[in-house]
Amino acid sequence: MNNRGRLAEMKAANYLRSKGYYLLEHSFKSRFGEIDLIFEYNGFIVFAEVKARGENSIALPREFVDEIKQQKIIATANLYMQRYKVNLQPRFDVIEVFLENNIIKSIKHLENAFTL
Repeated sequence: MNNRGRLAEMKAANYLRSKGYYLLEHSFKSRFGEIDLIFEYNGFIVFAEVKARGENSIALPREFVDEIKQQKIIATANLYMQRYKVNLQPRFDVIEVFLENNIIKSIKHLENAFTL
């Protein structure tokens, strides 16, 4: 991952923490893939994918979380929930980080961006 991606994940984590989310895990990896951020919030376990794009991007950040990526995240989330015996309702969010000249301009949190 490049520095821009790490910065975007750090800013996204701080953004959600400021809204009362409790960070459980950062960069959880499995044989299926990786989940950027895992939070607990209001009875949910939130699996969050962070996508950062610059002002000249051809698409919105959320559009890069395609069906194949979603399936990898879901498989990894299932493994996480089994491994840690999580009894919370899962939710899959996307956090869009918008950059201009490699400076973060805004963050958009899309709750329940996709489902099982």
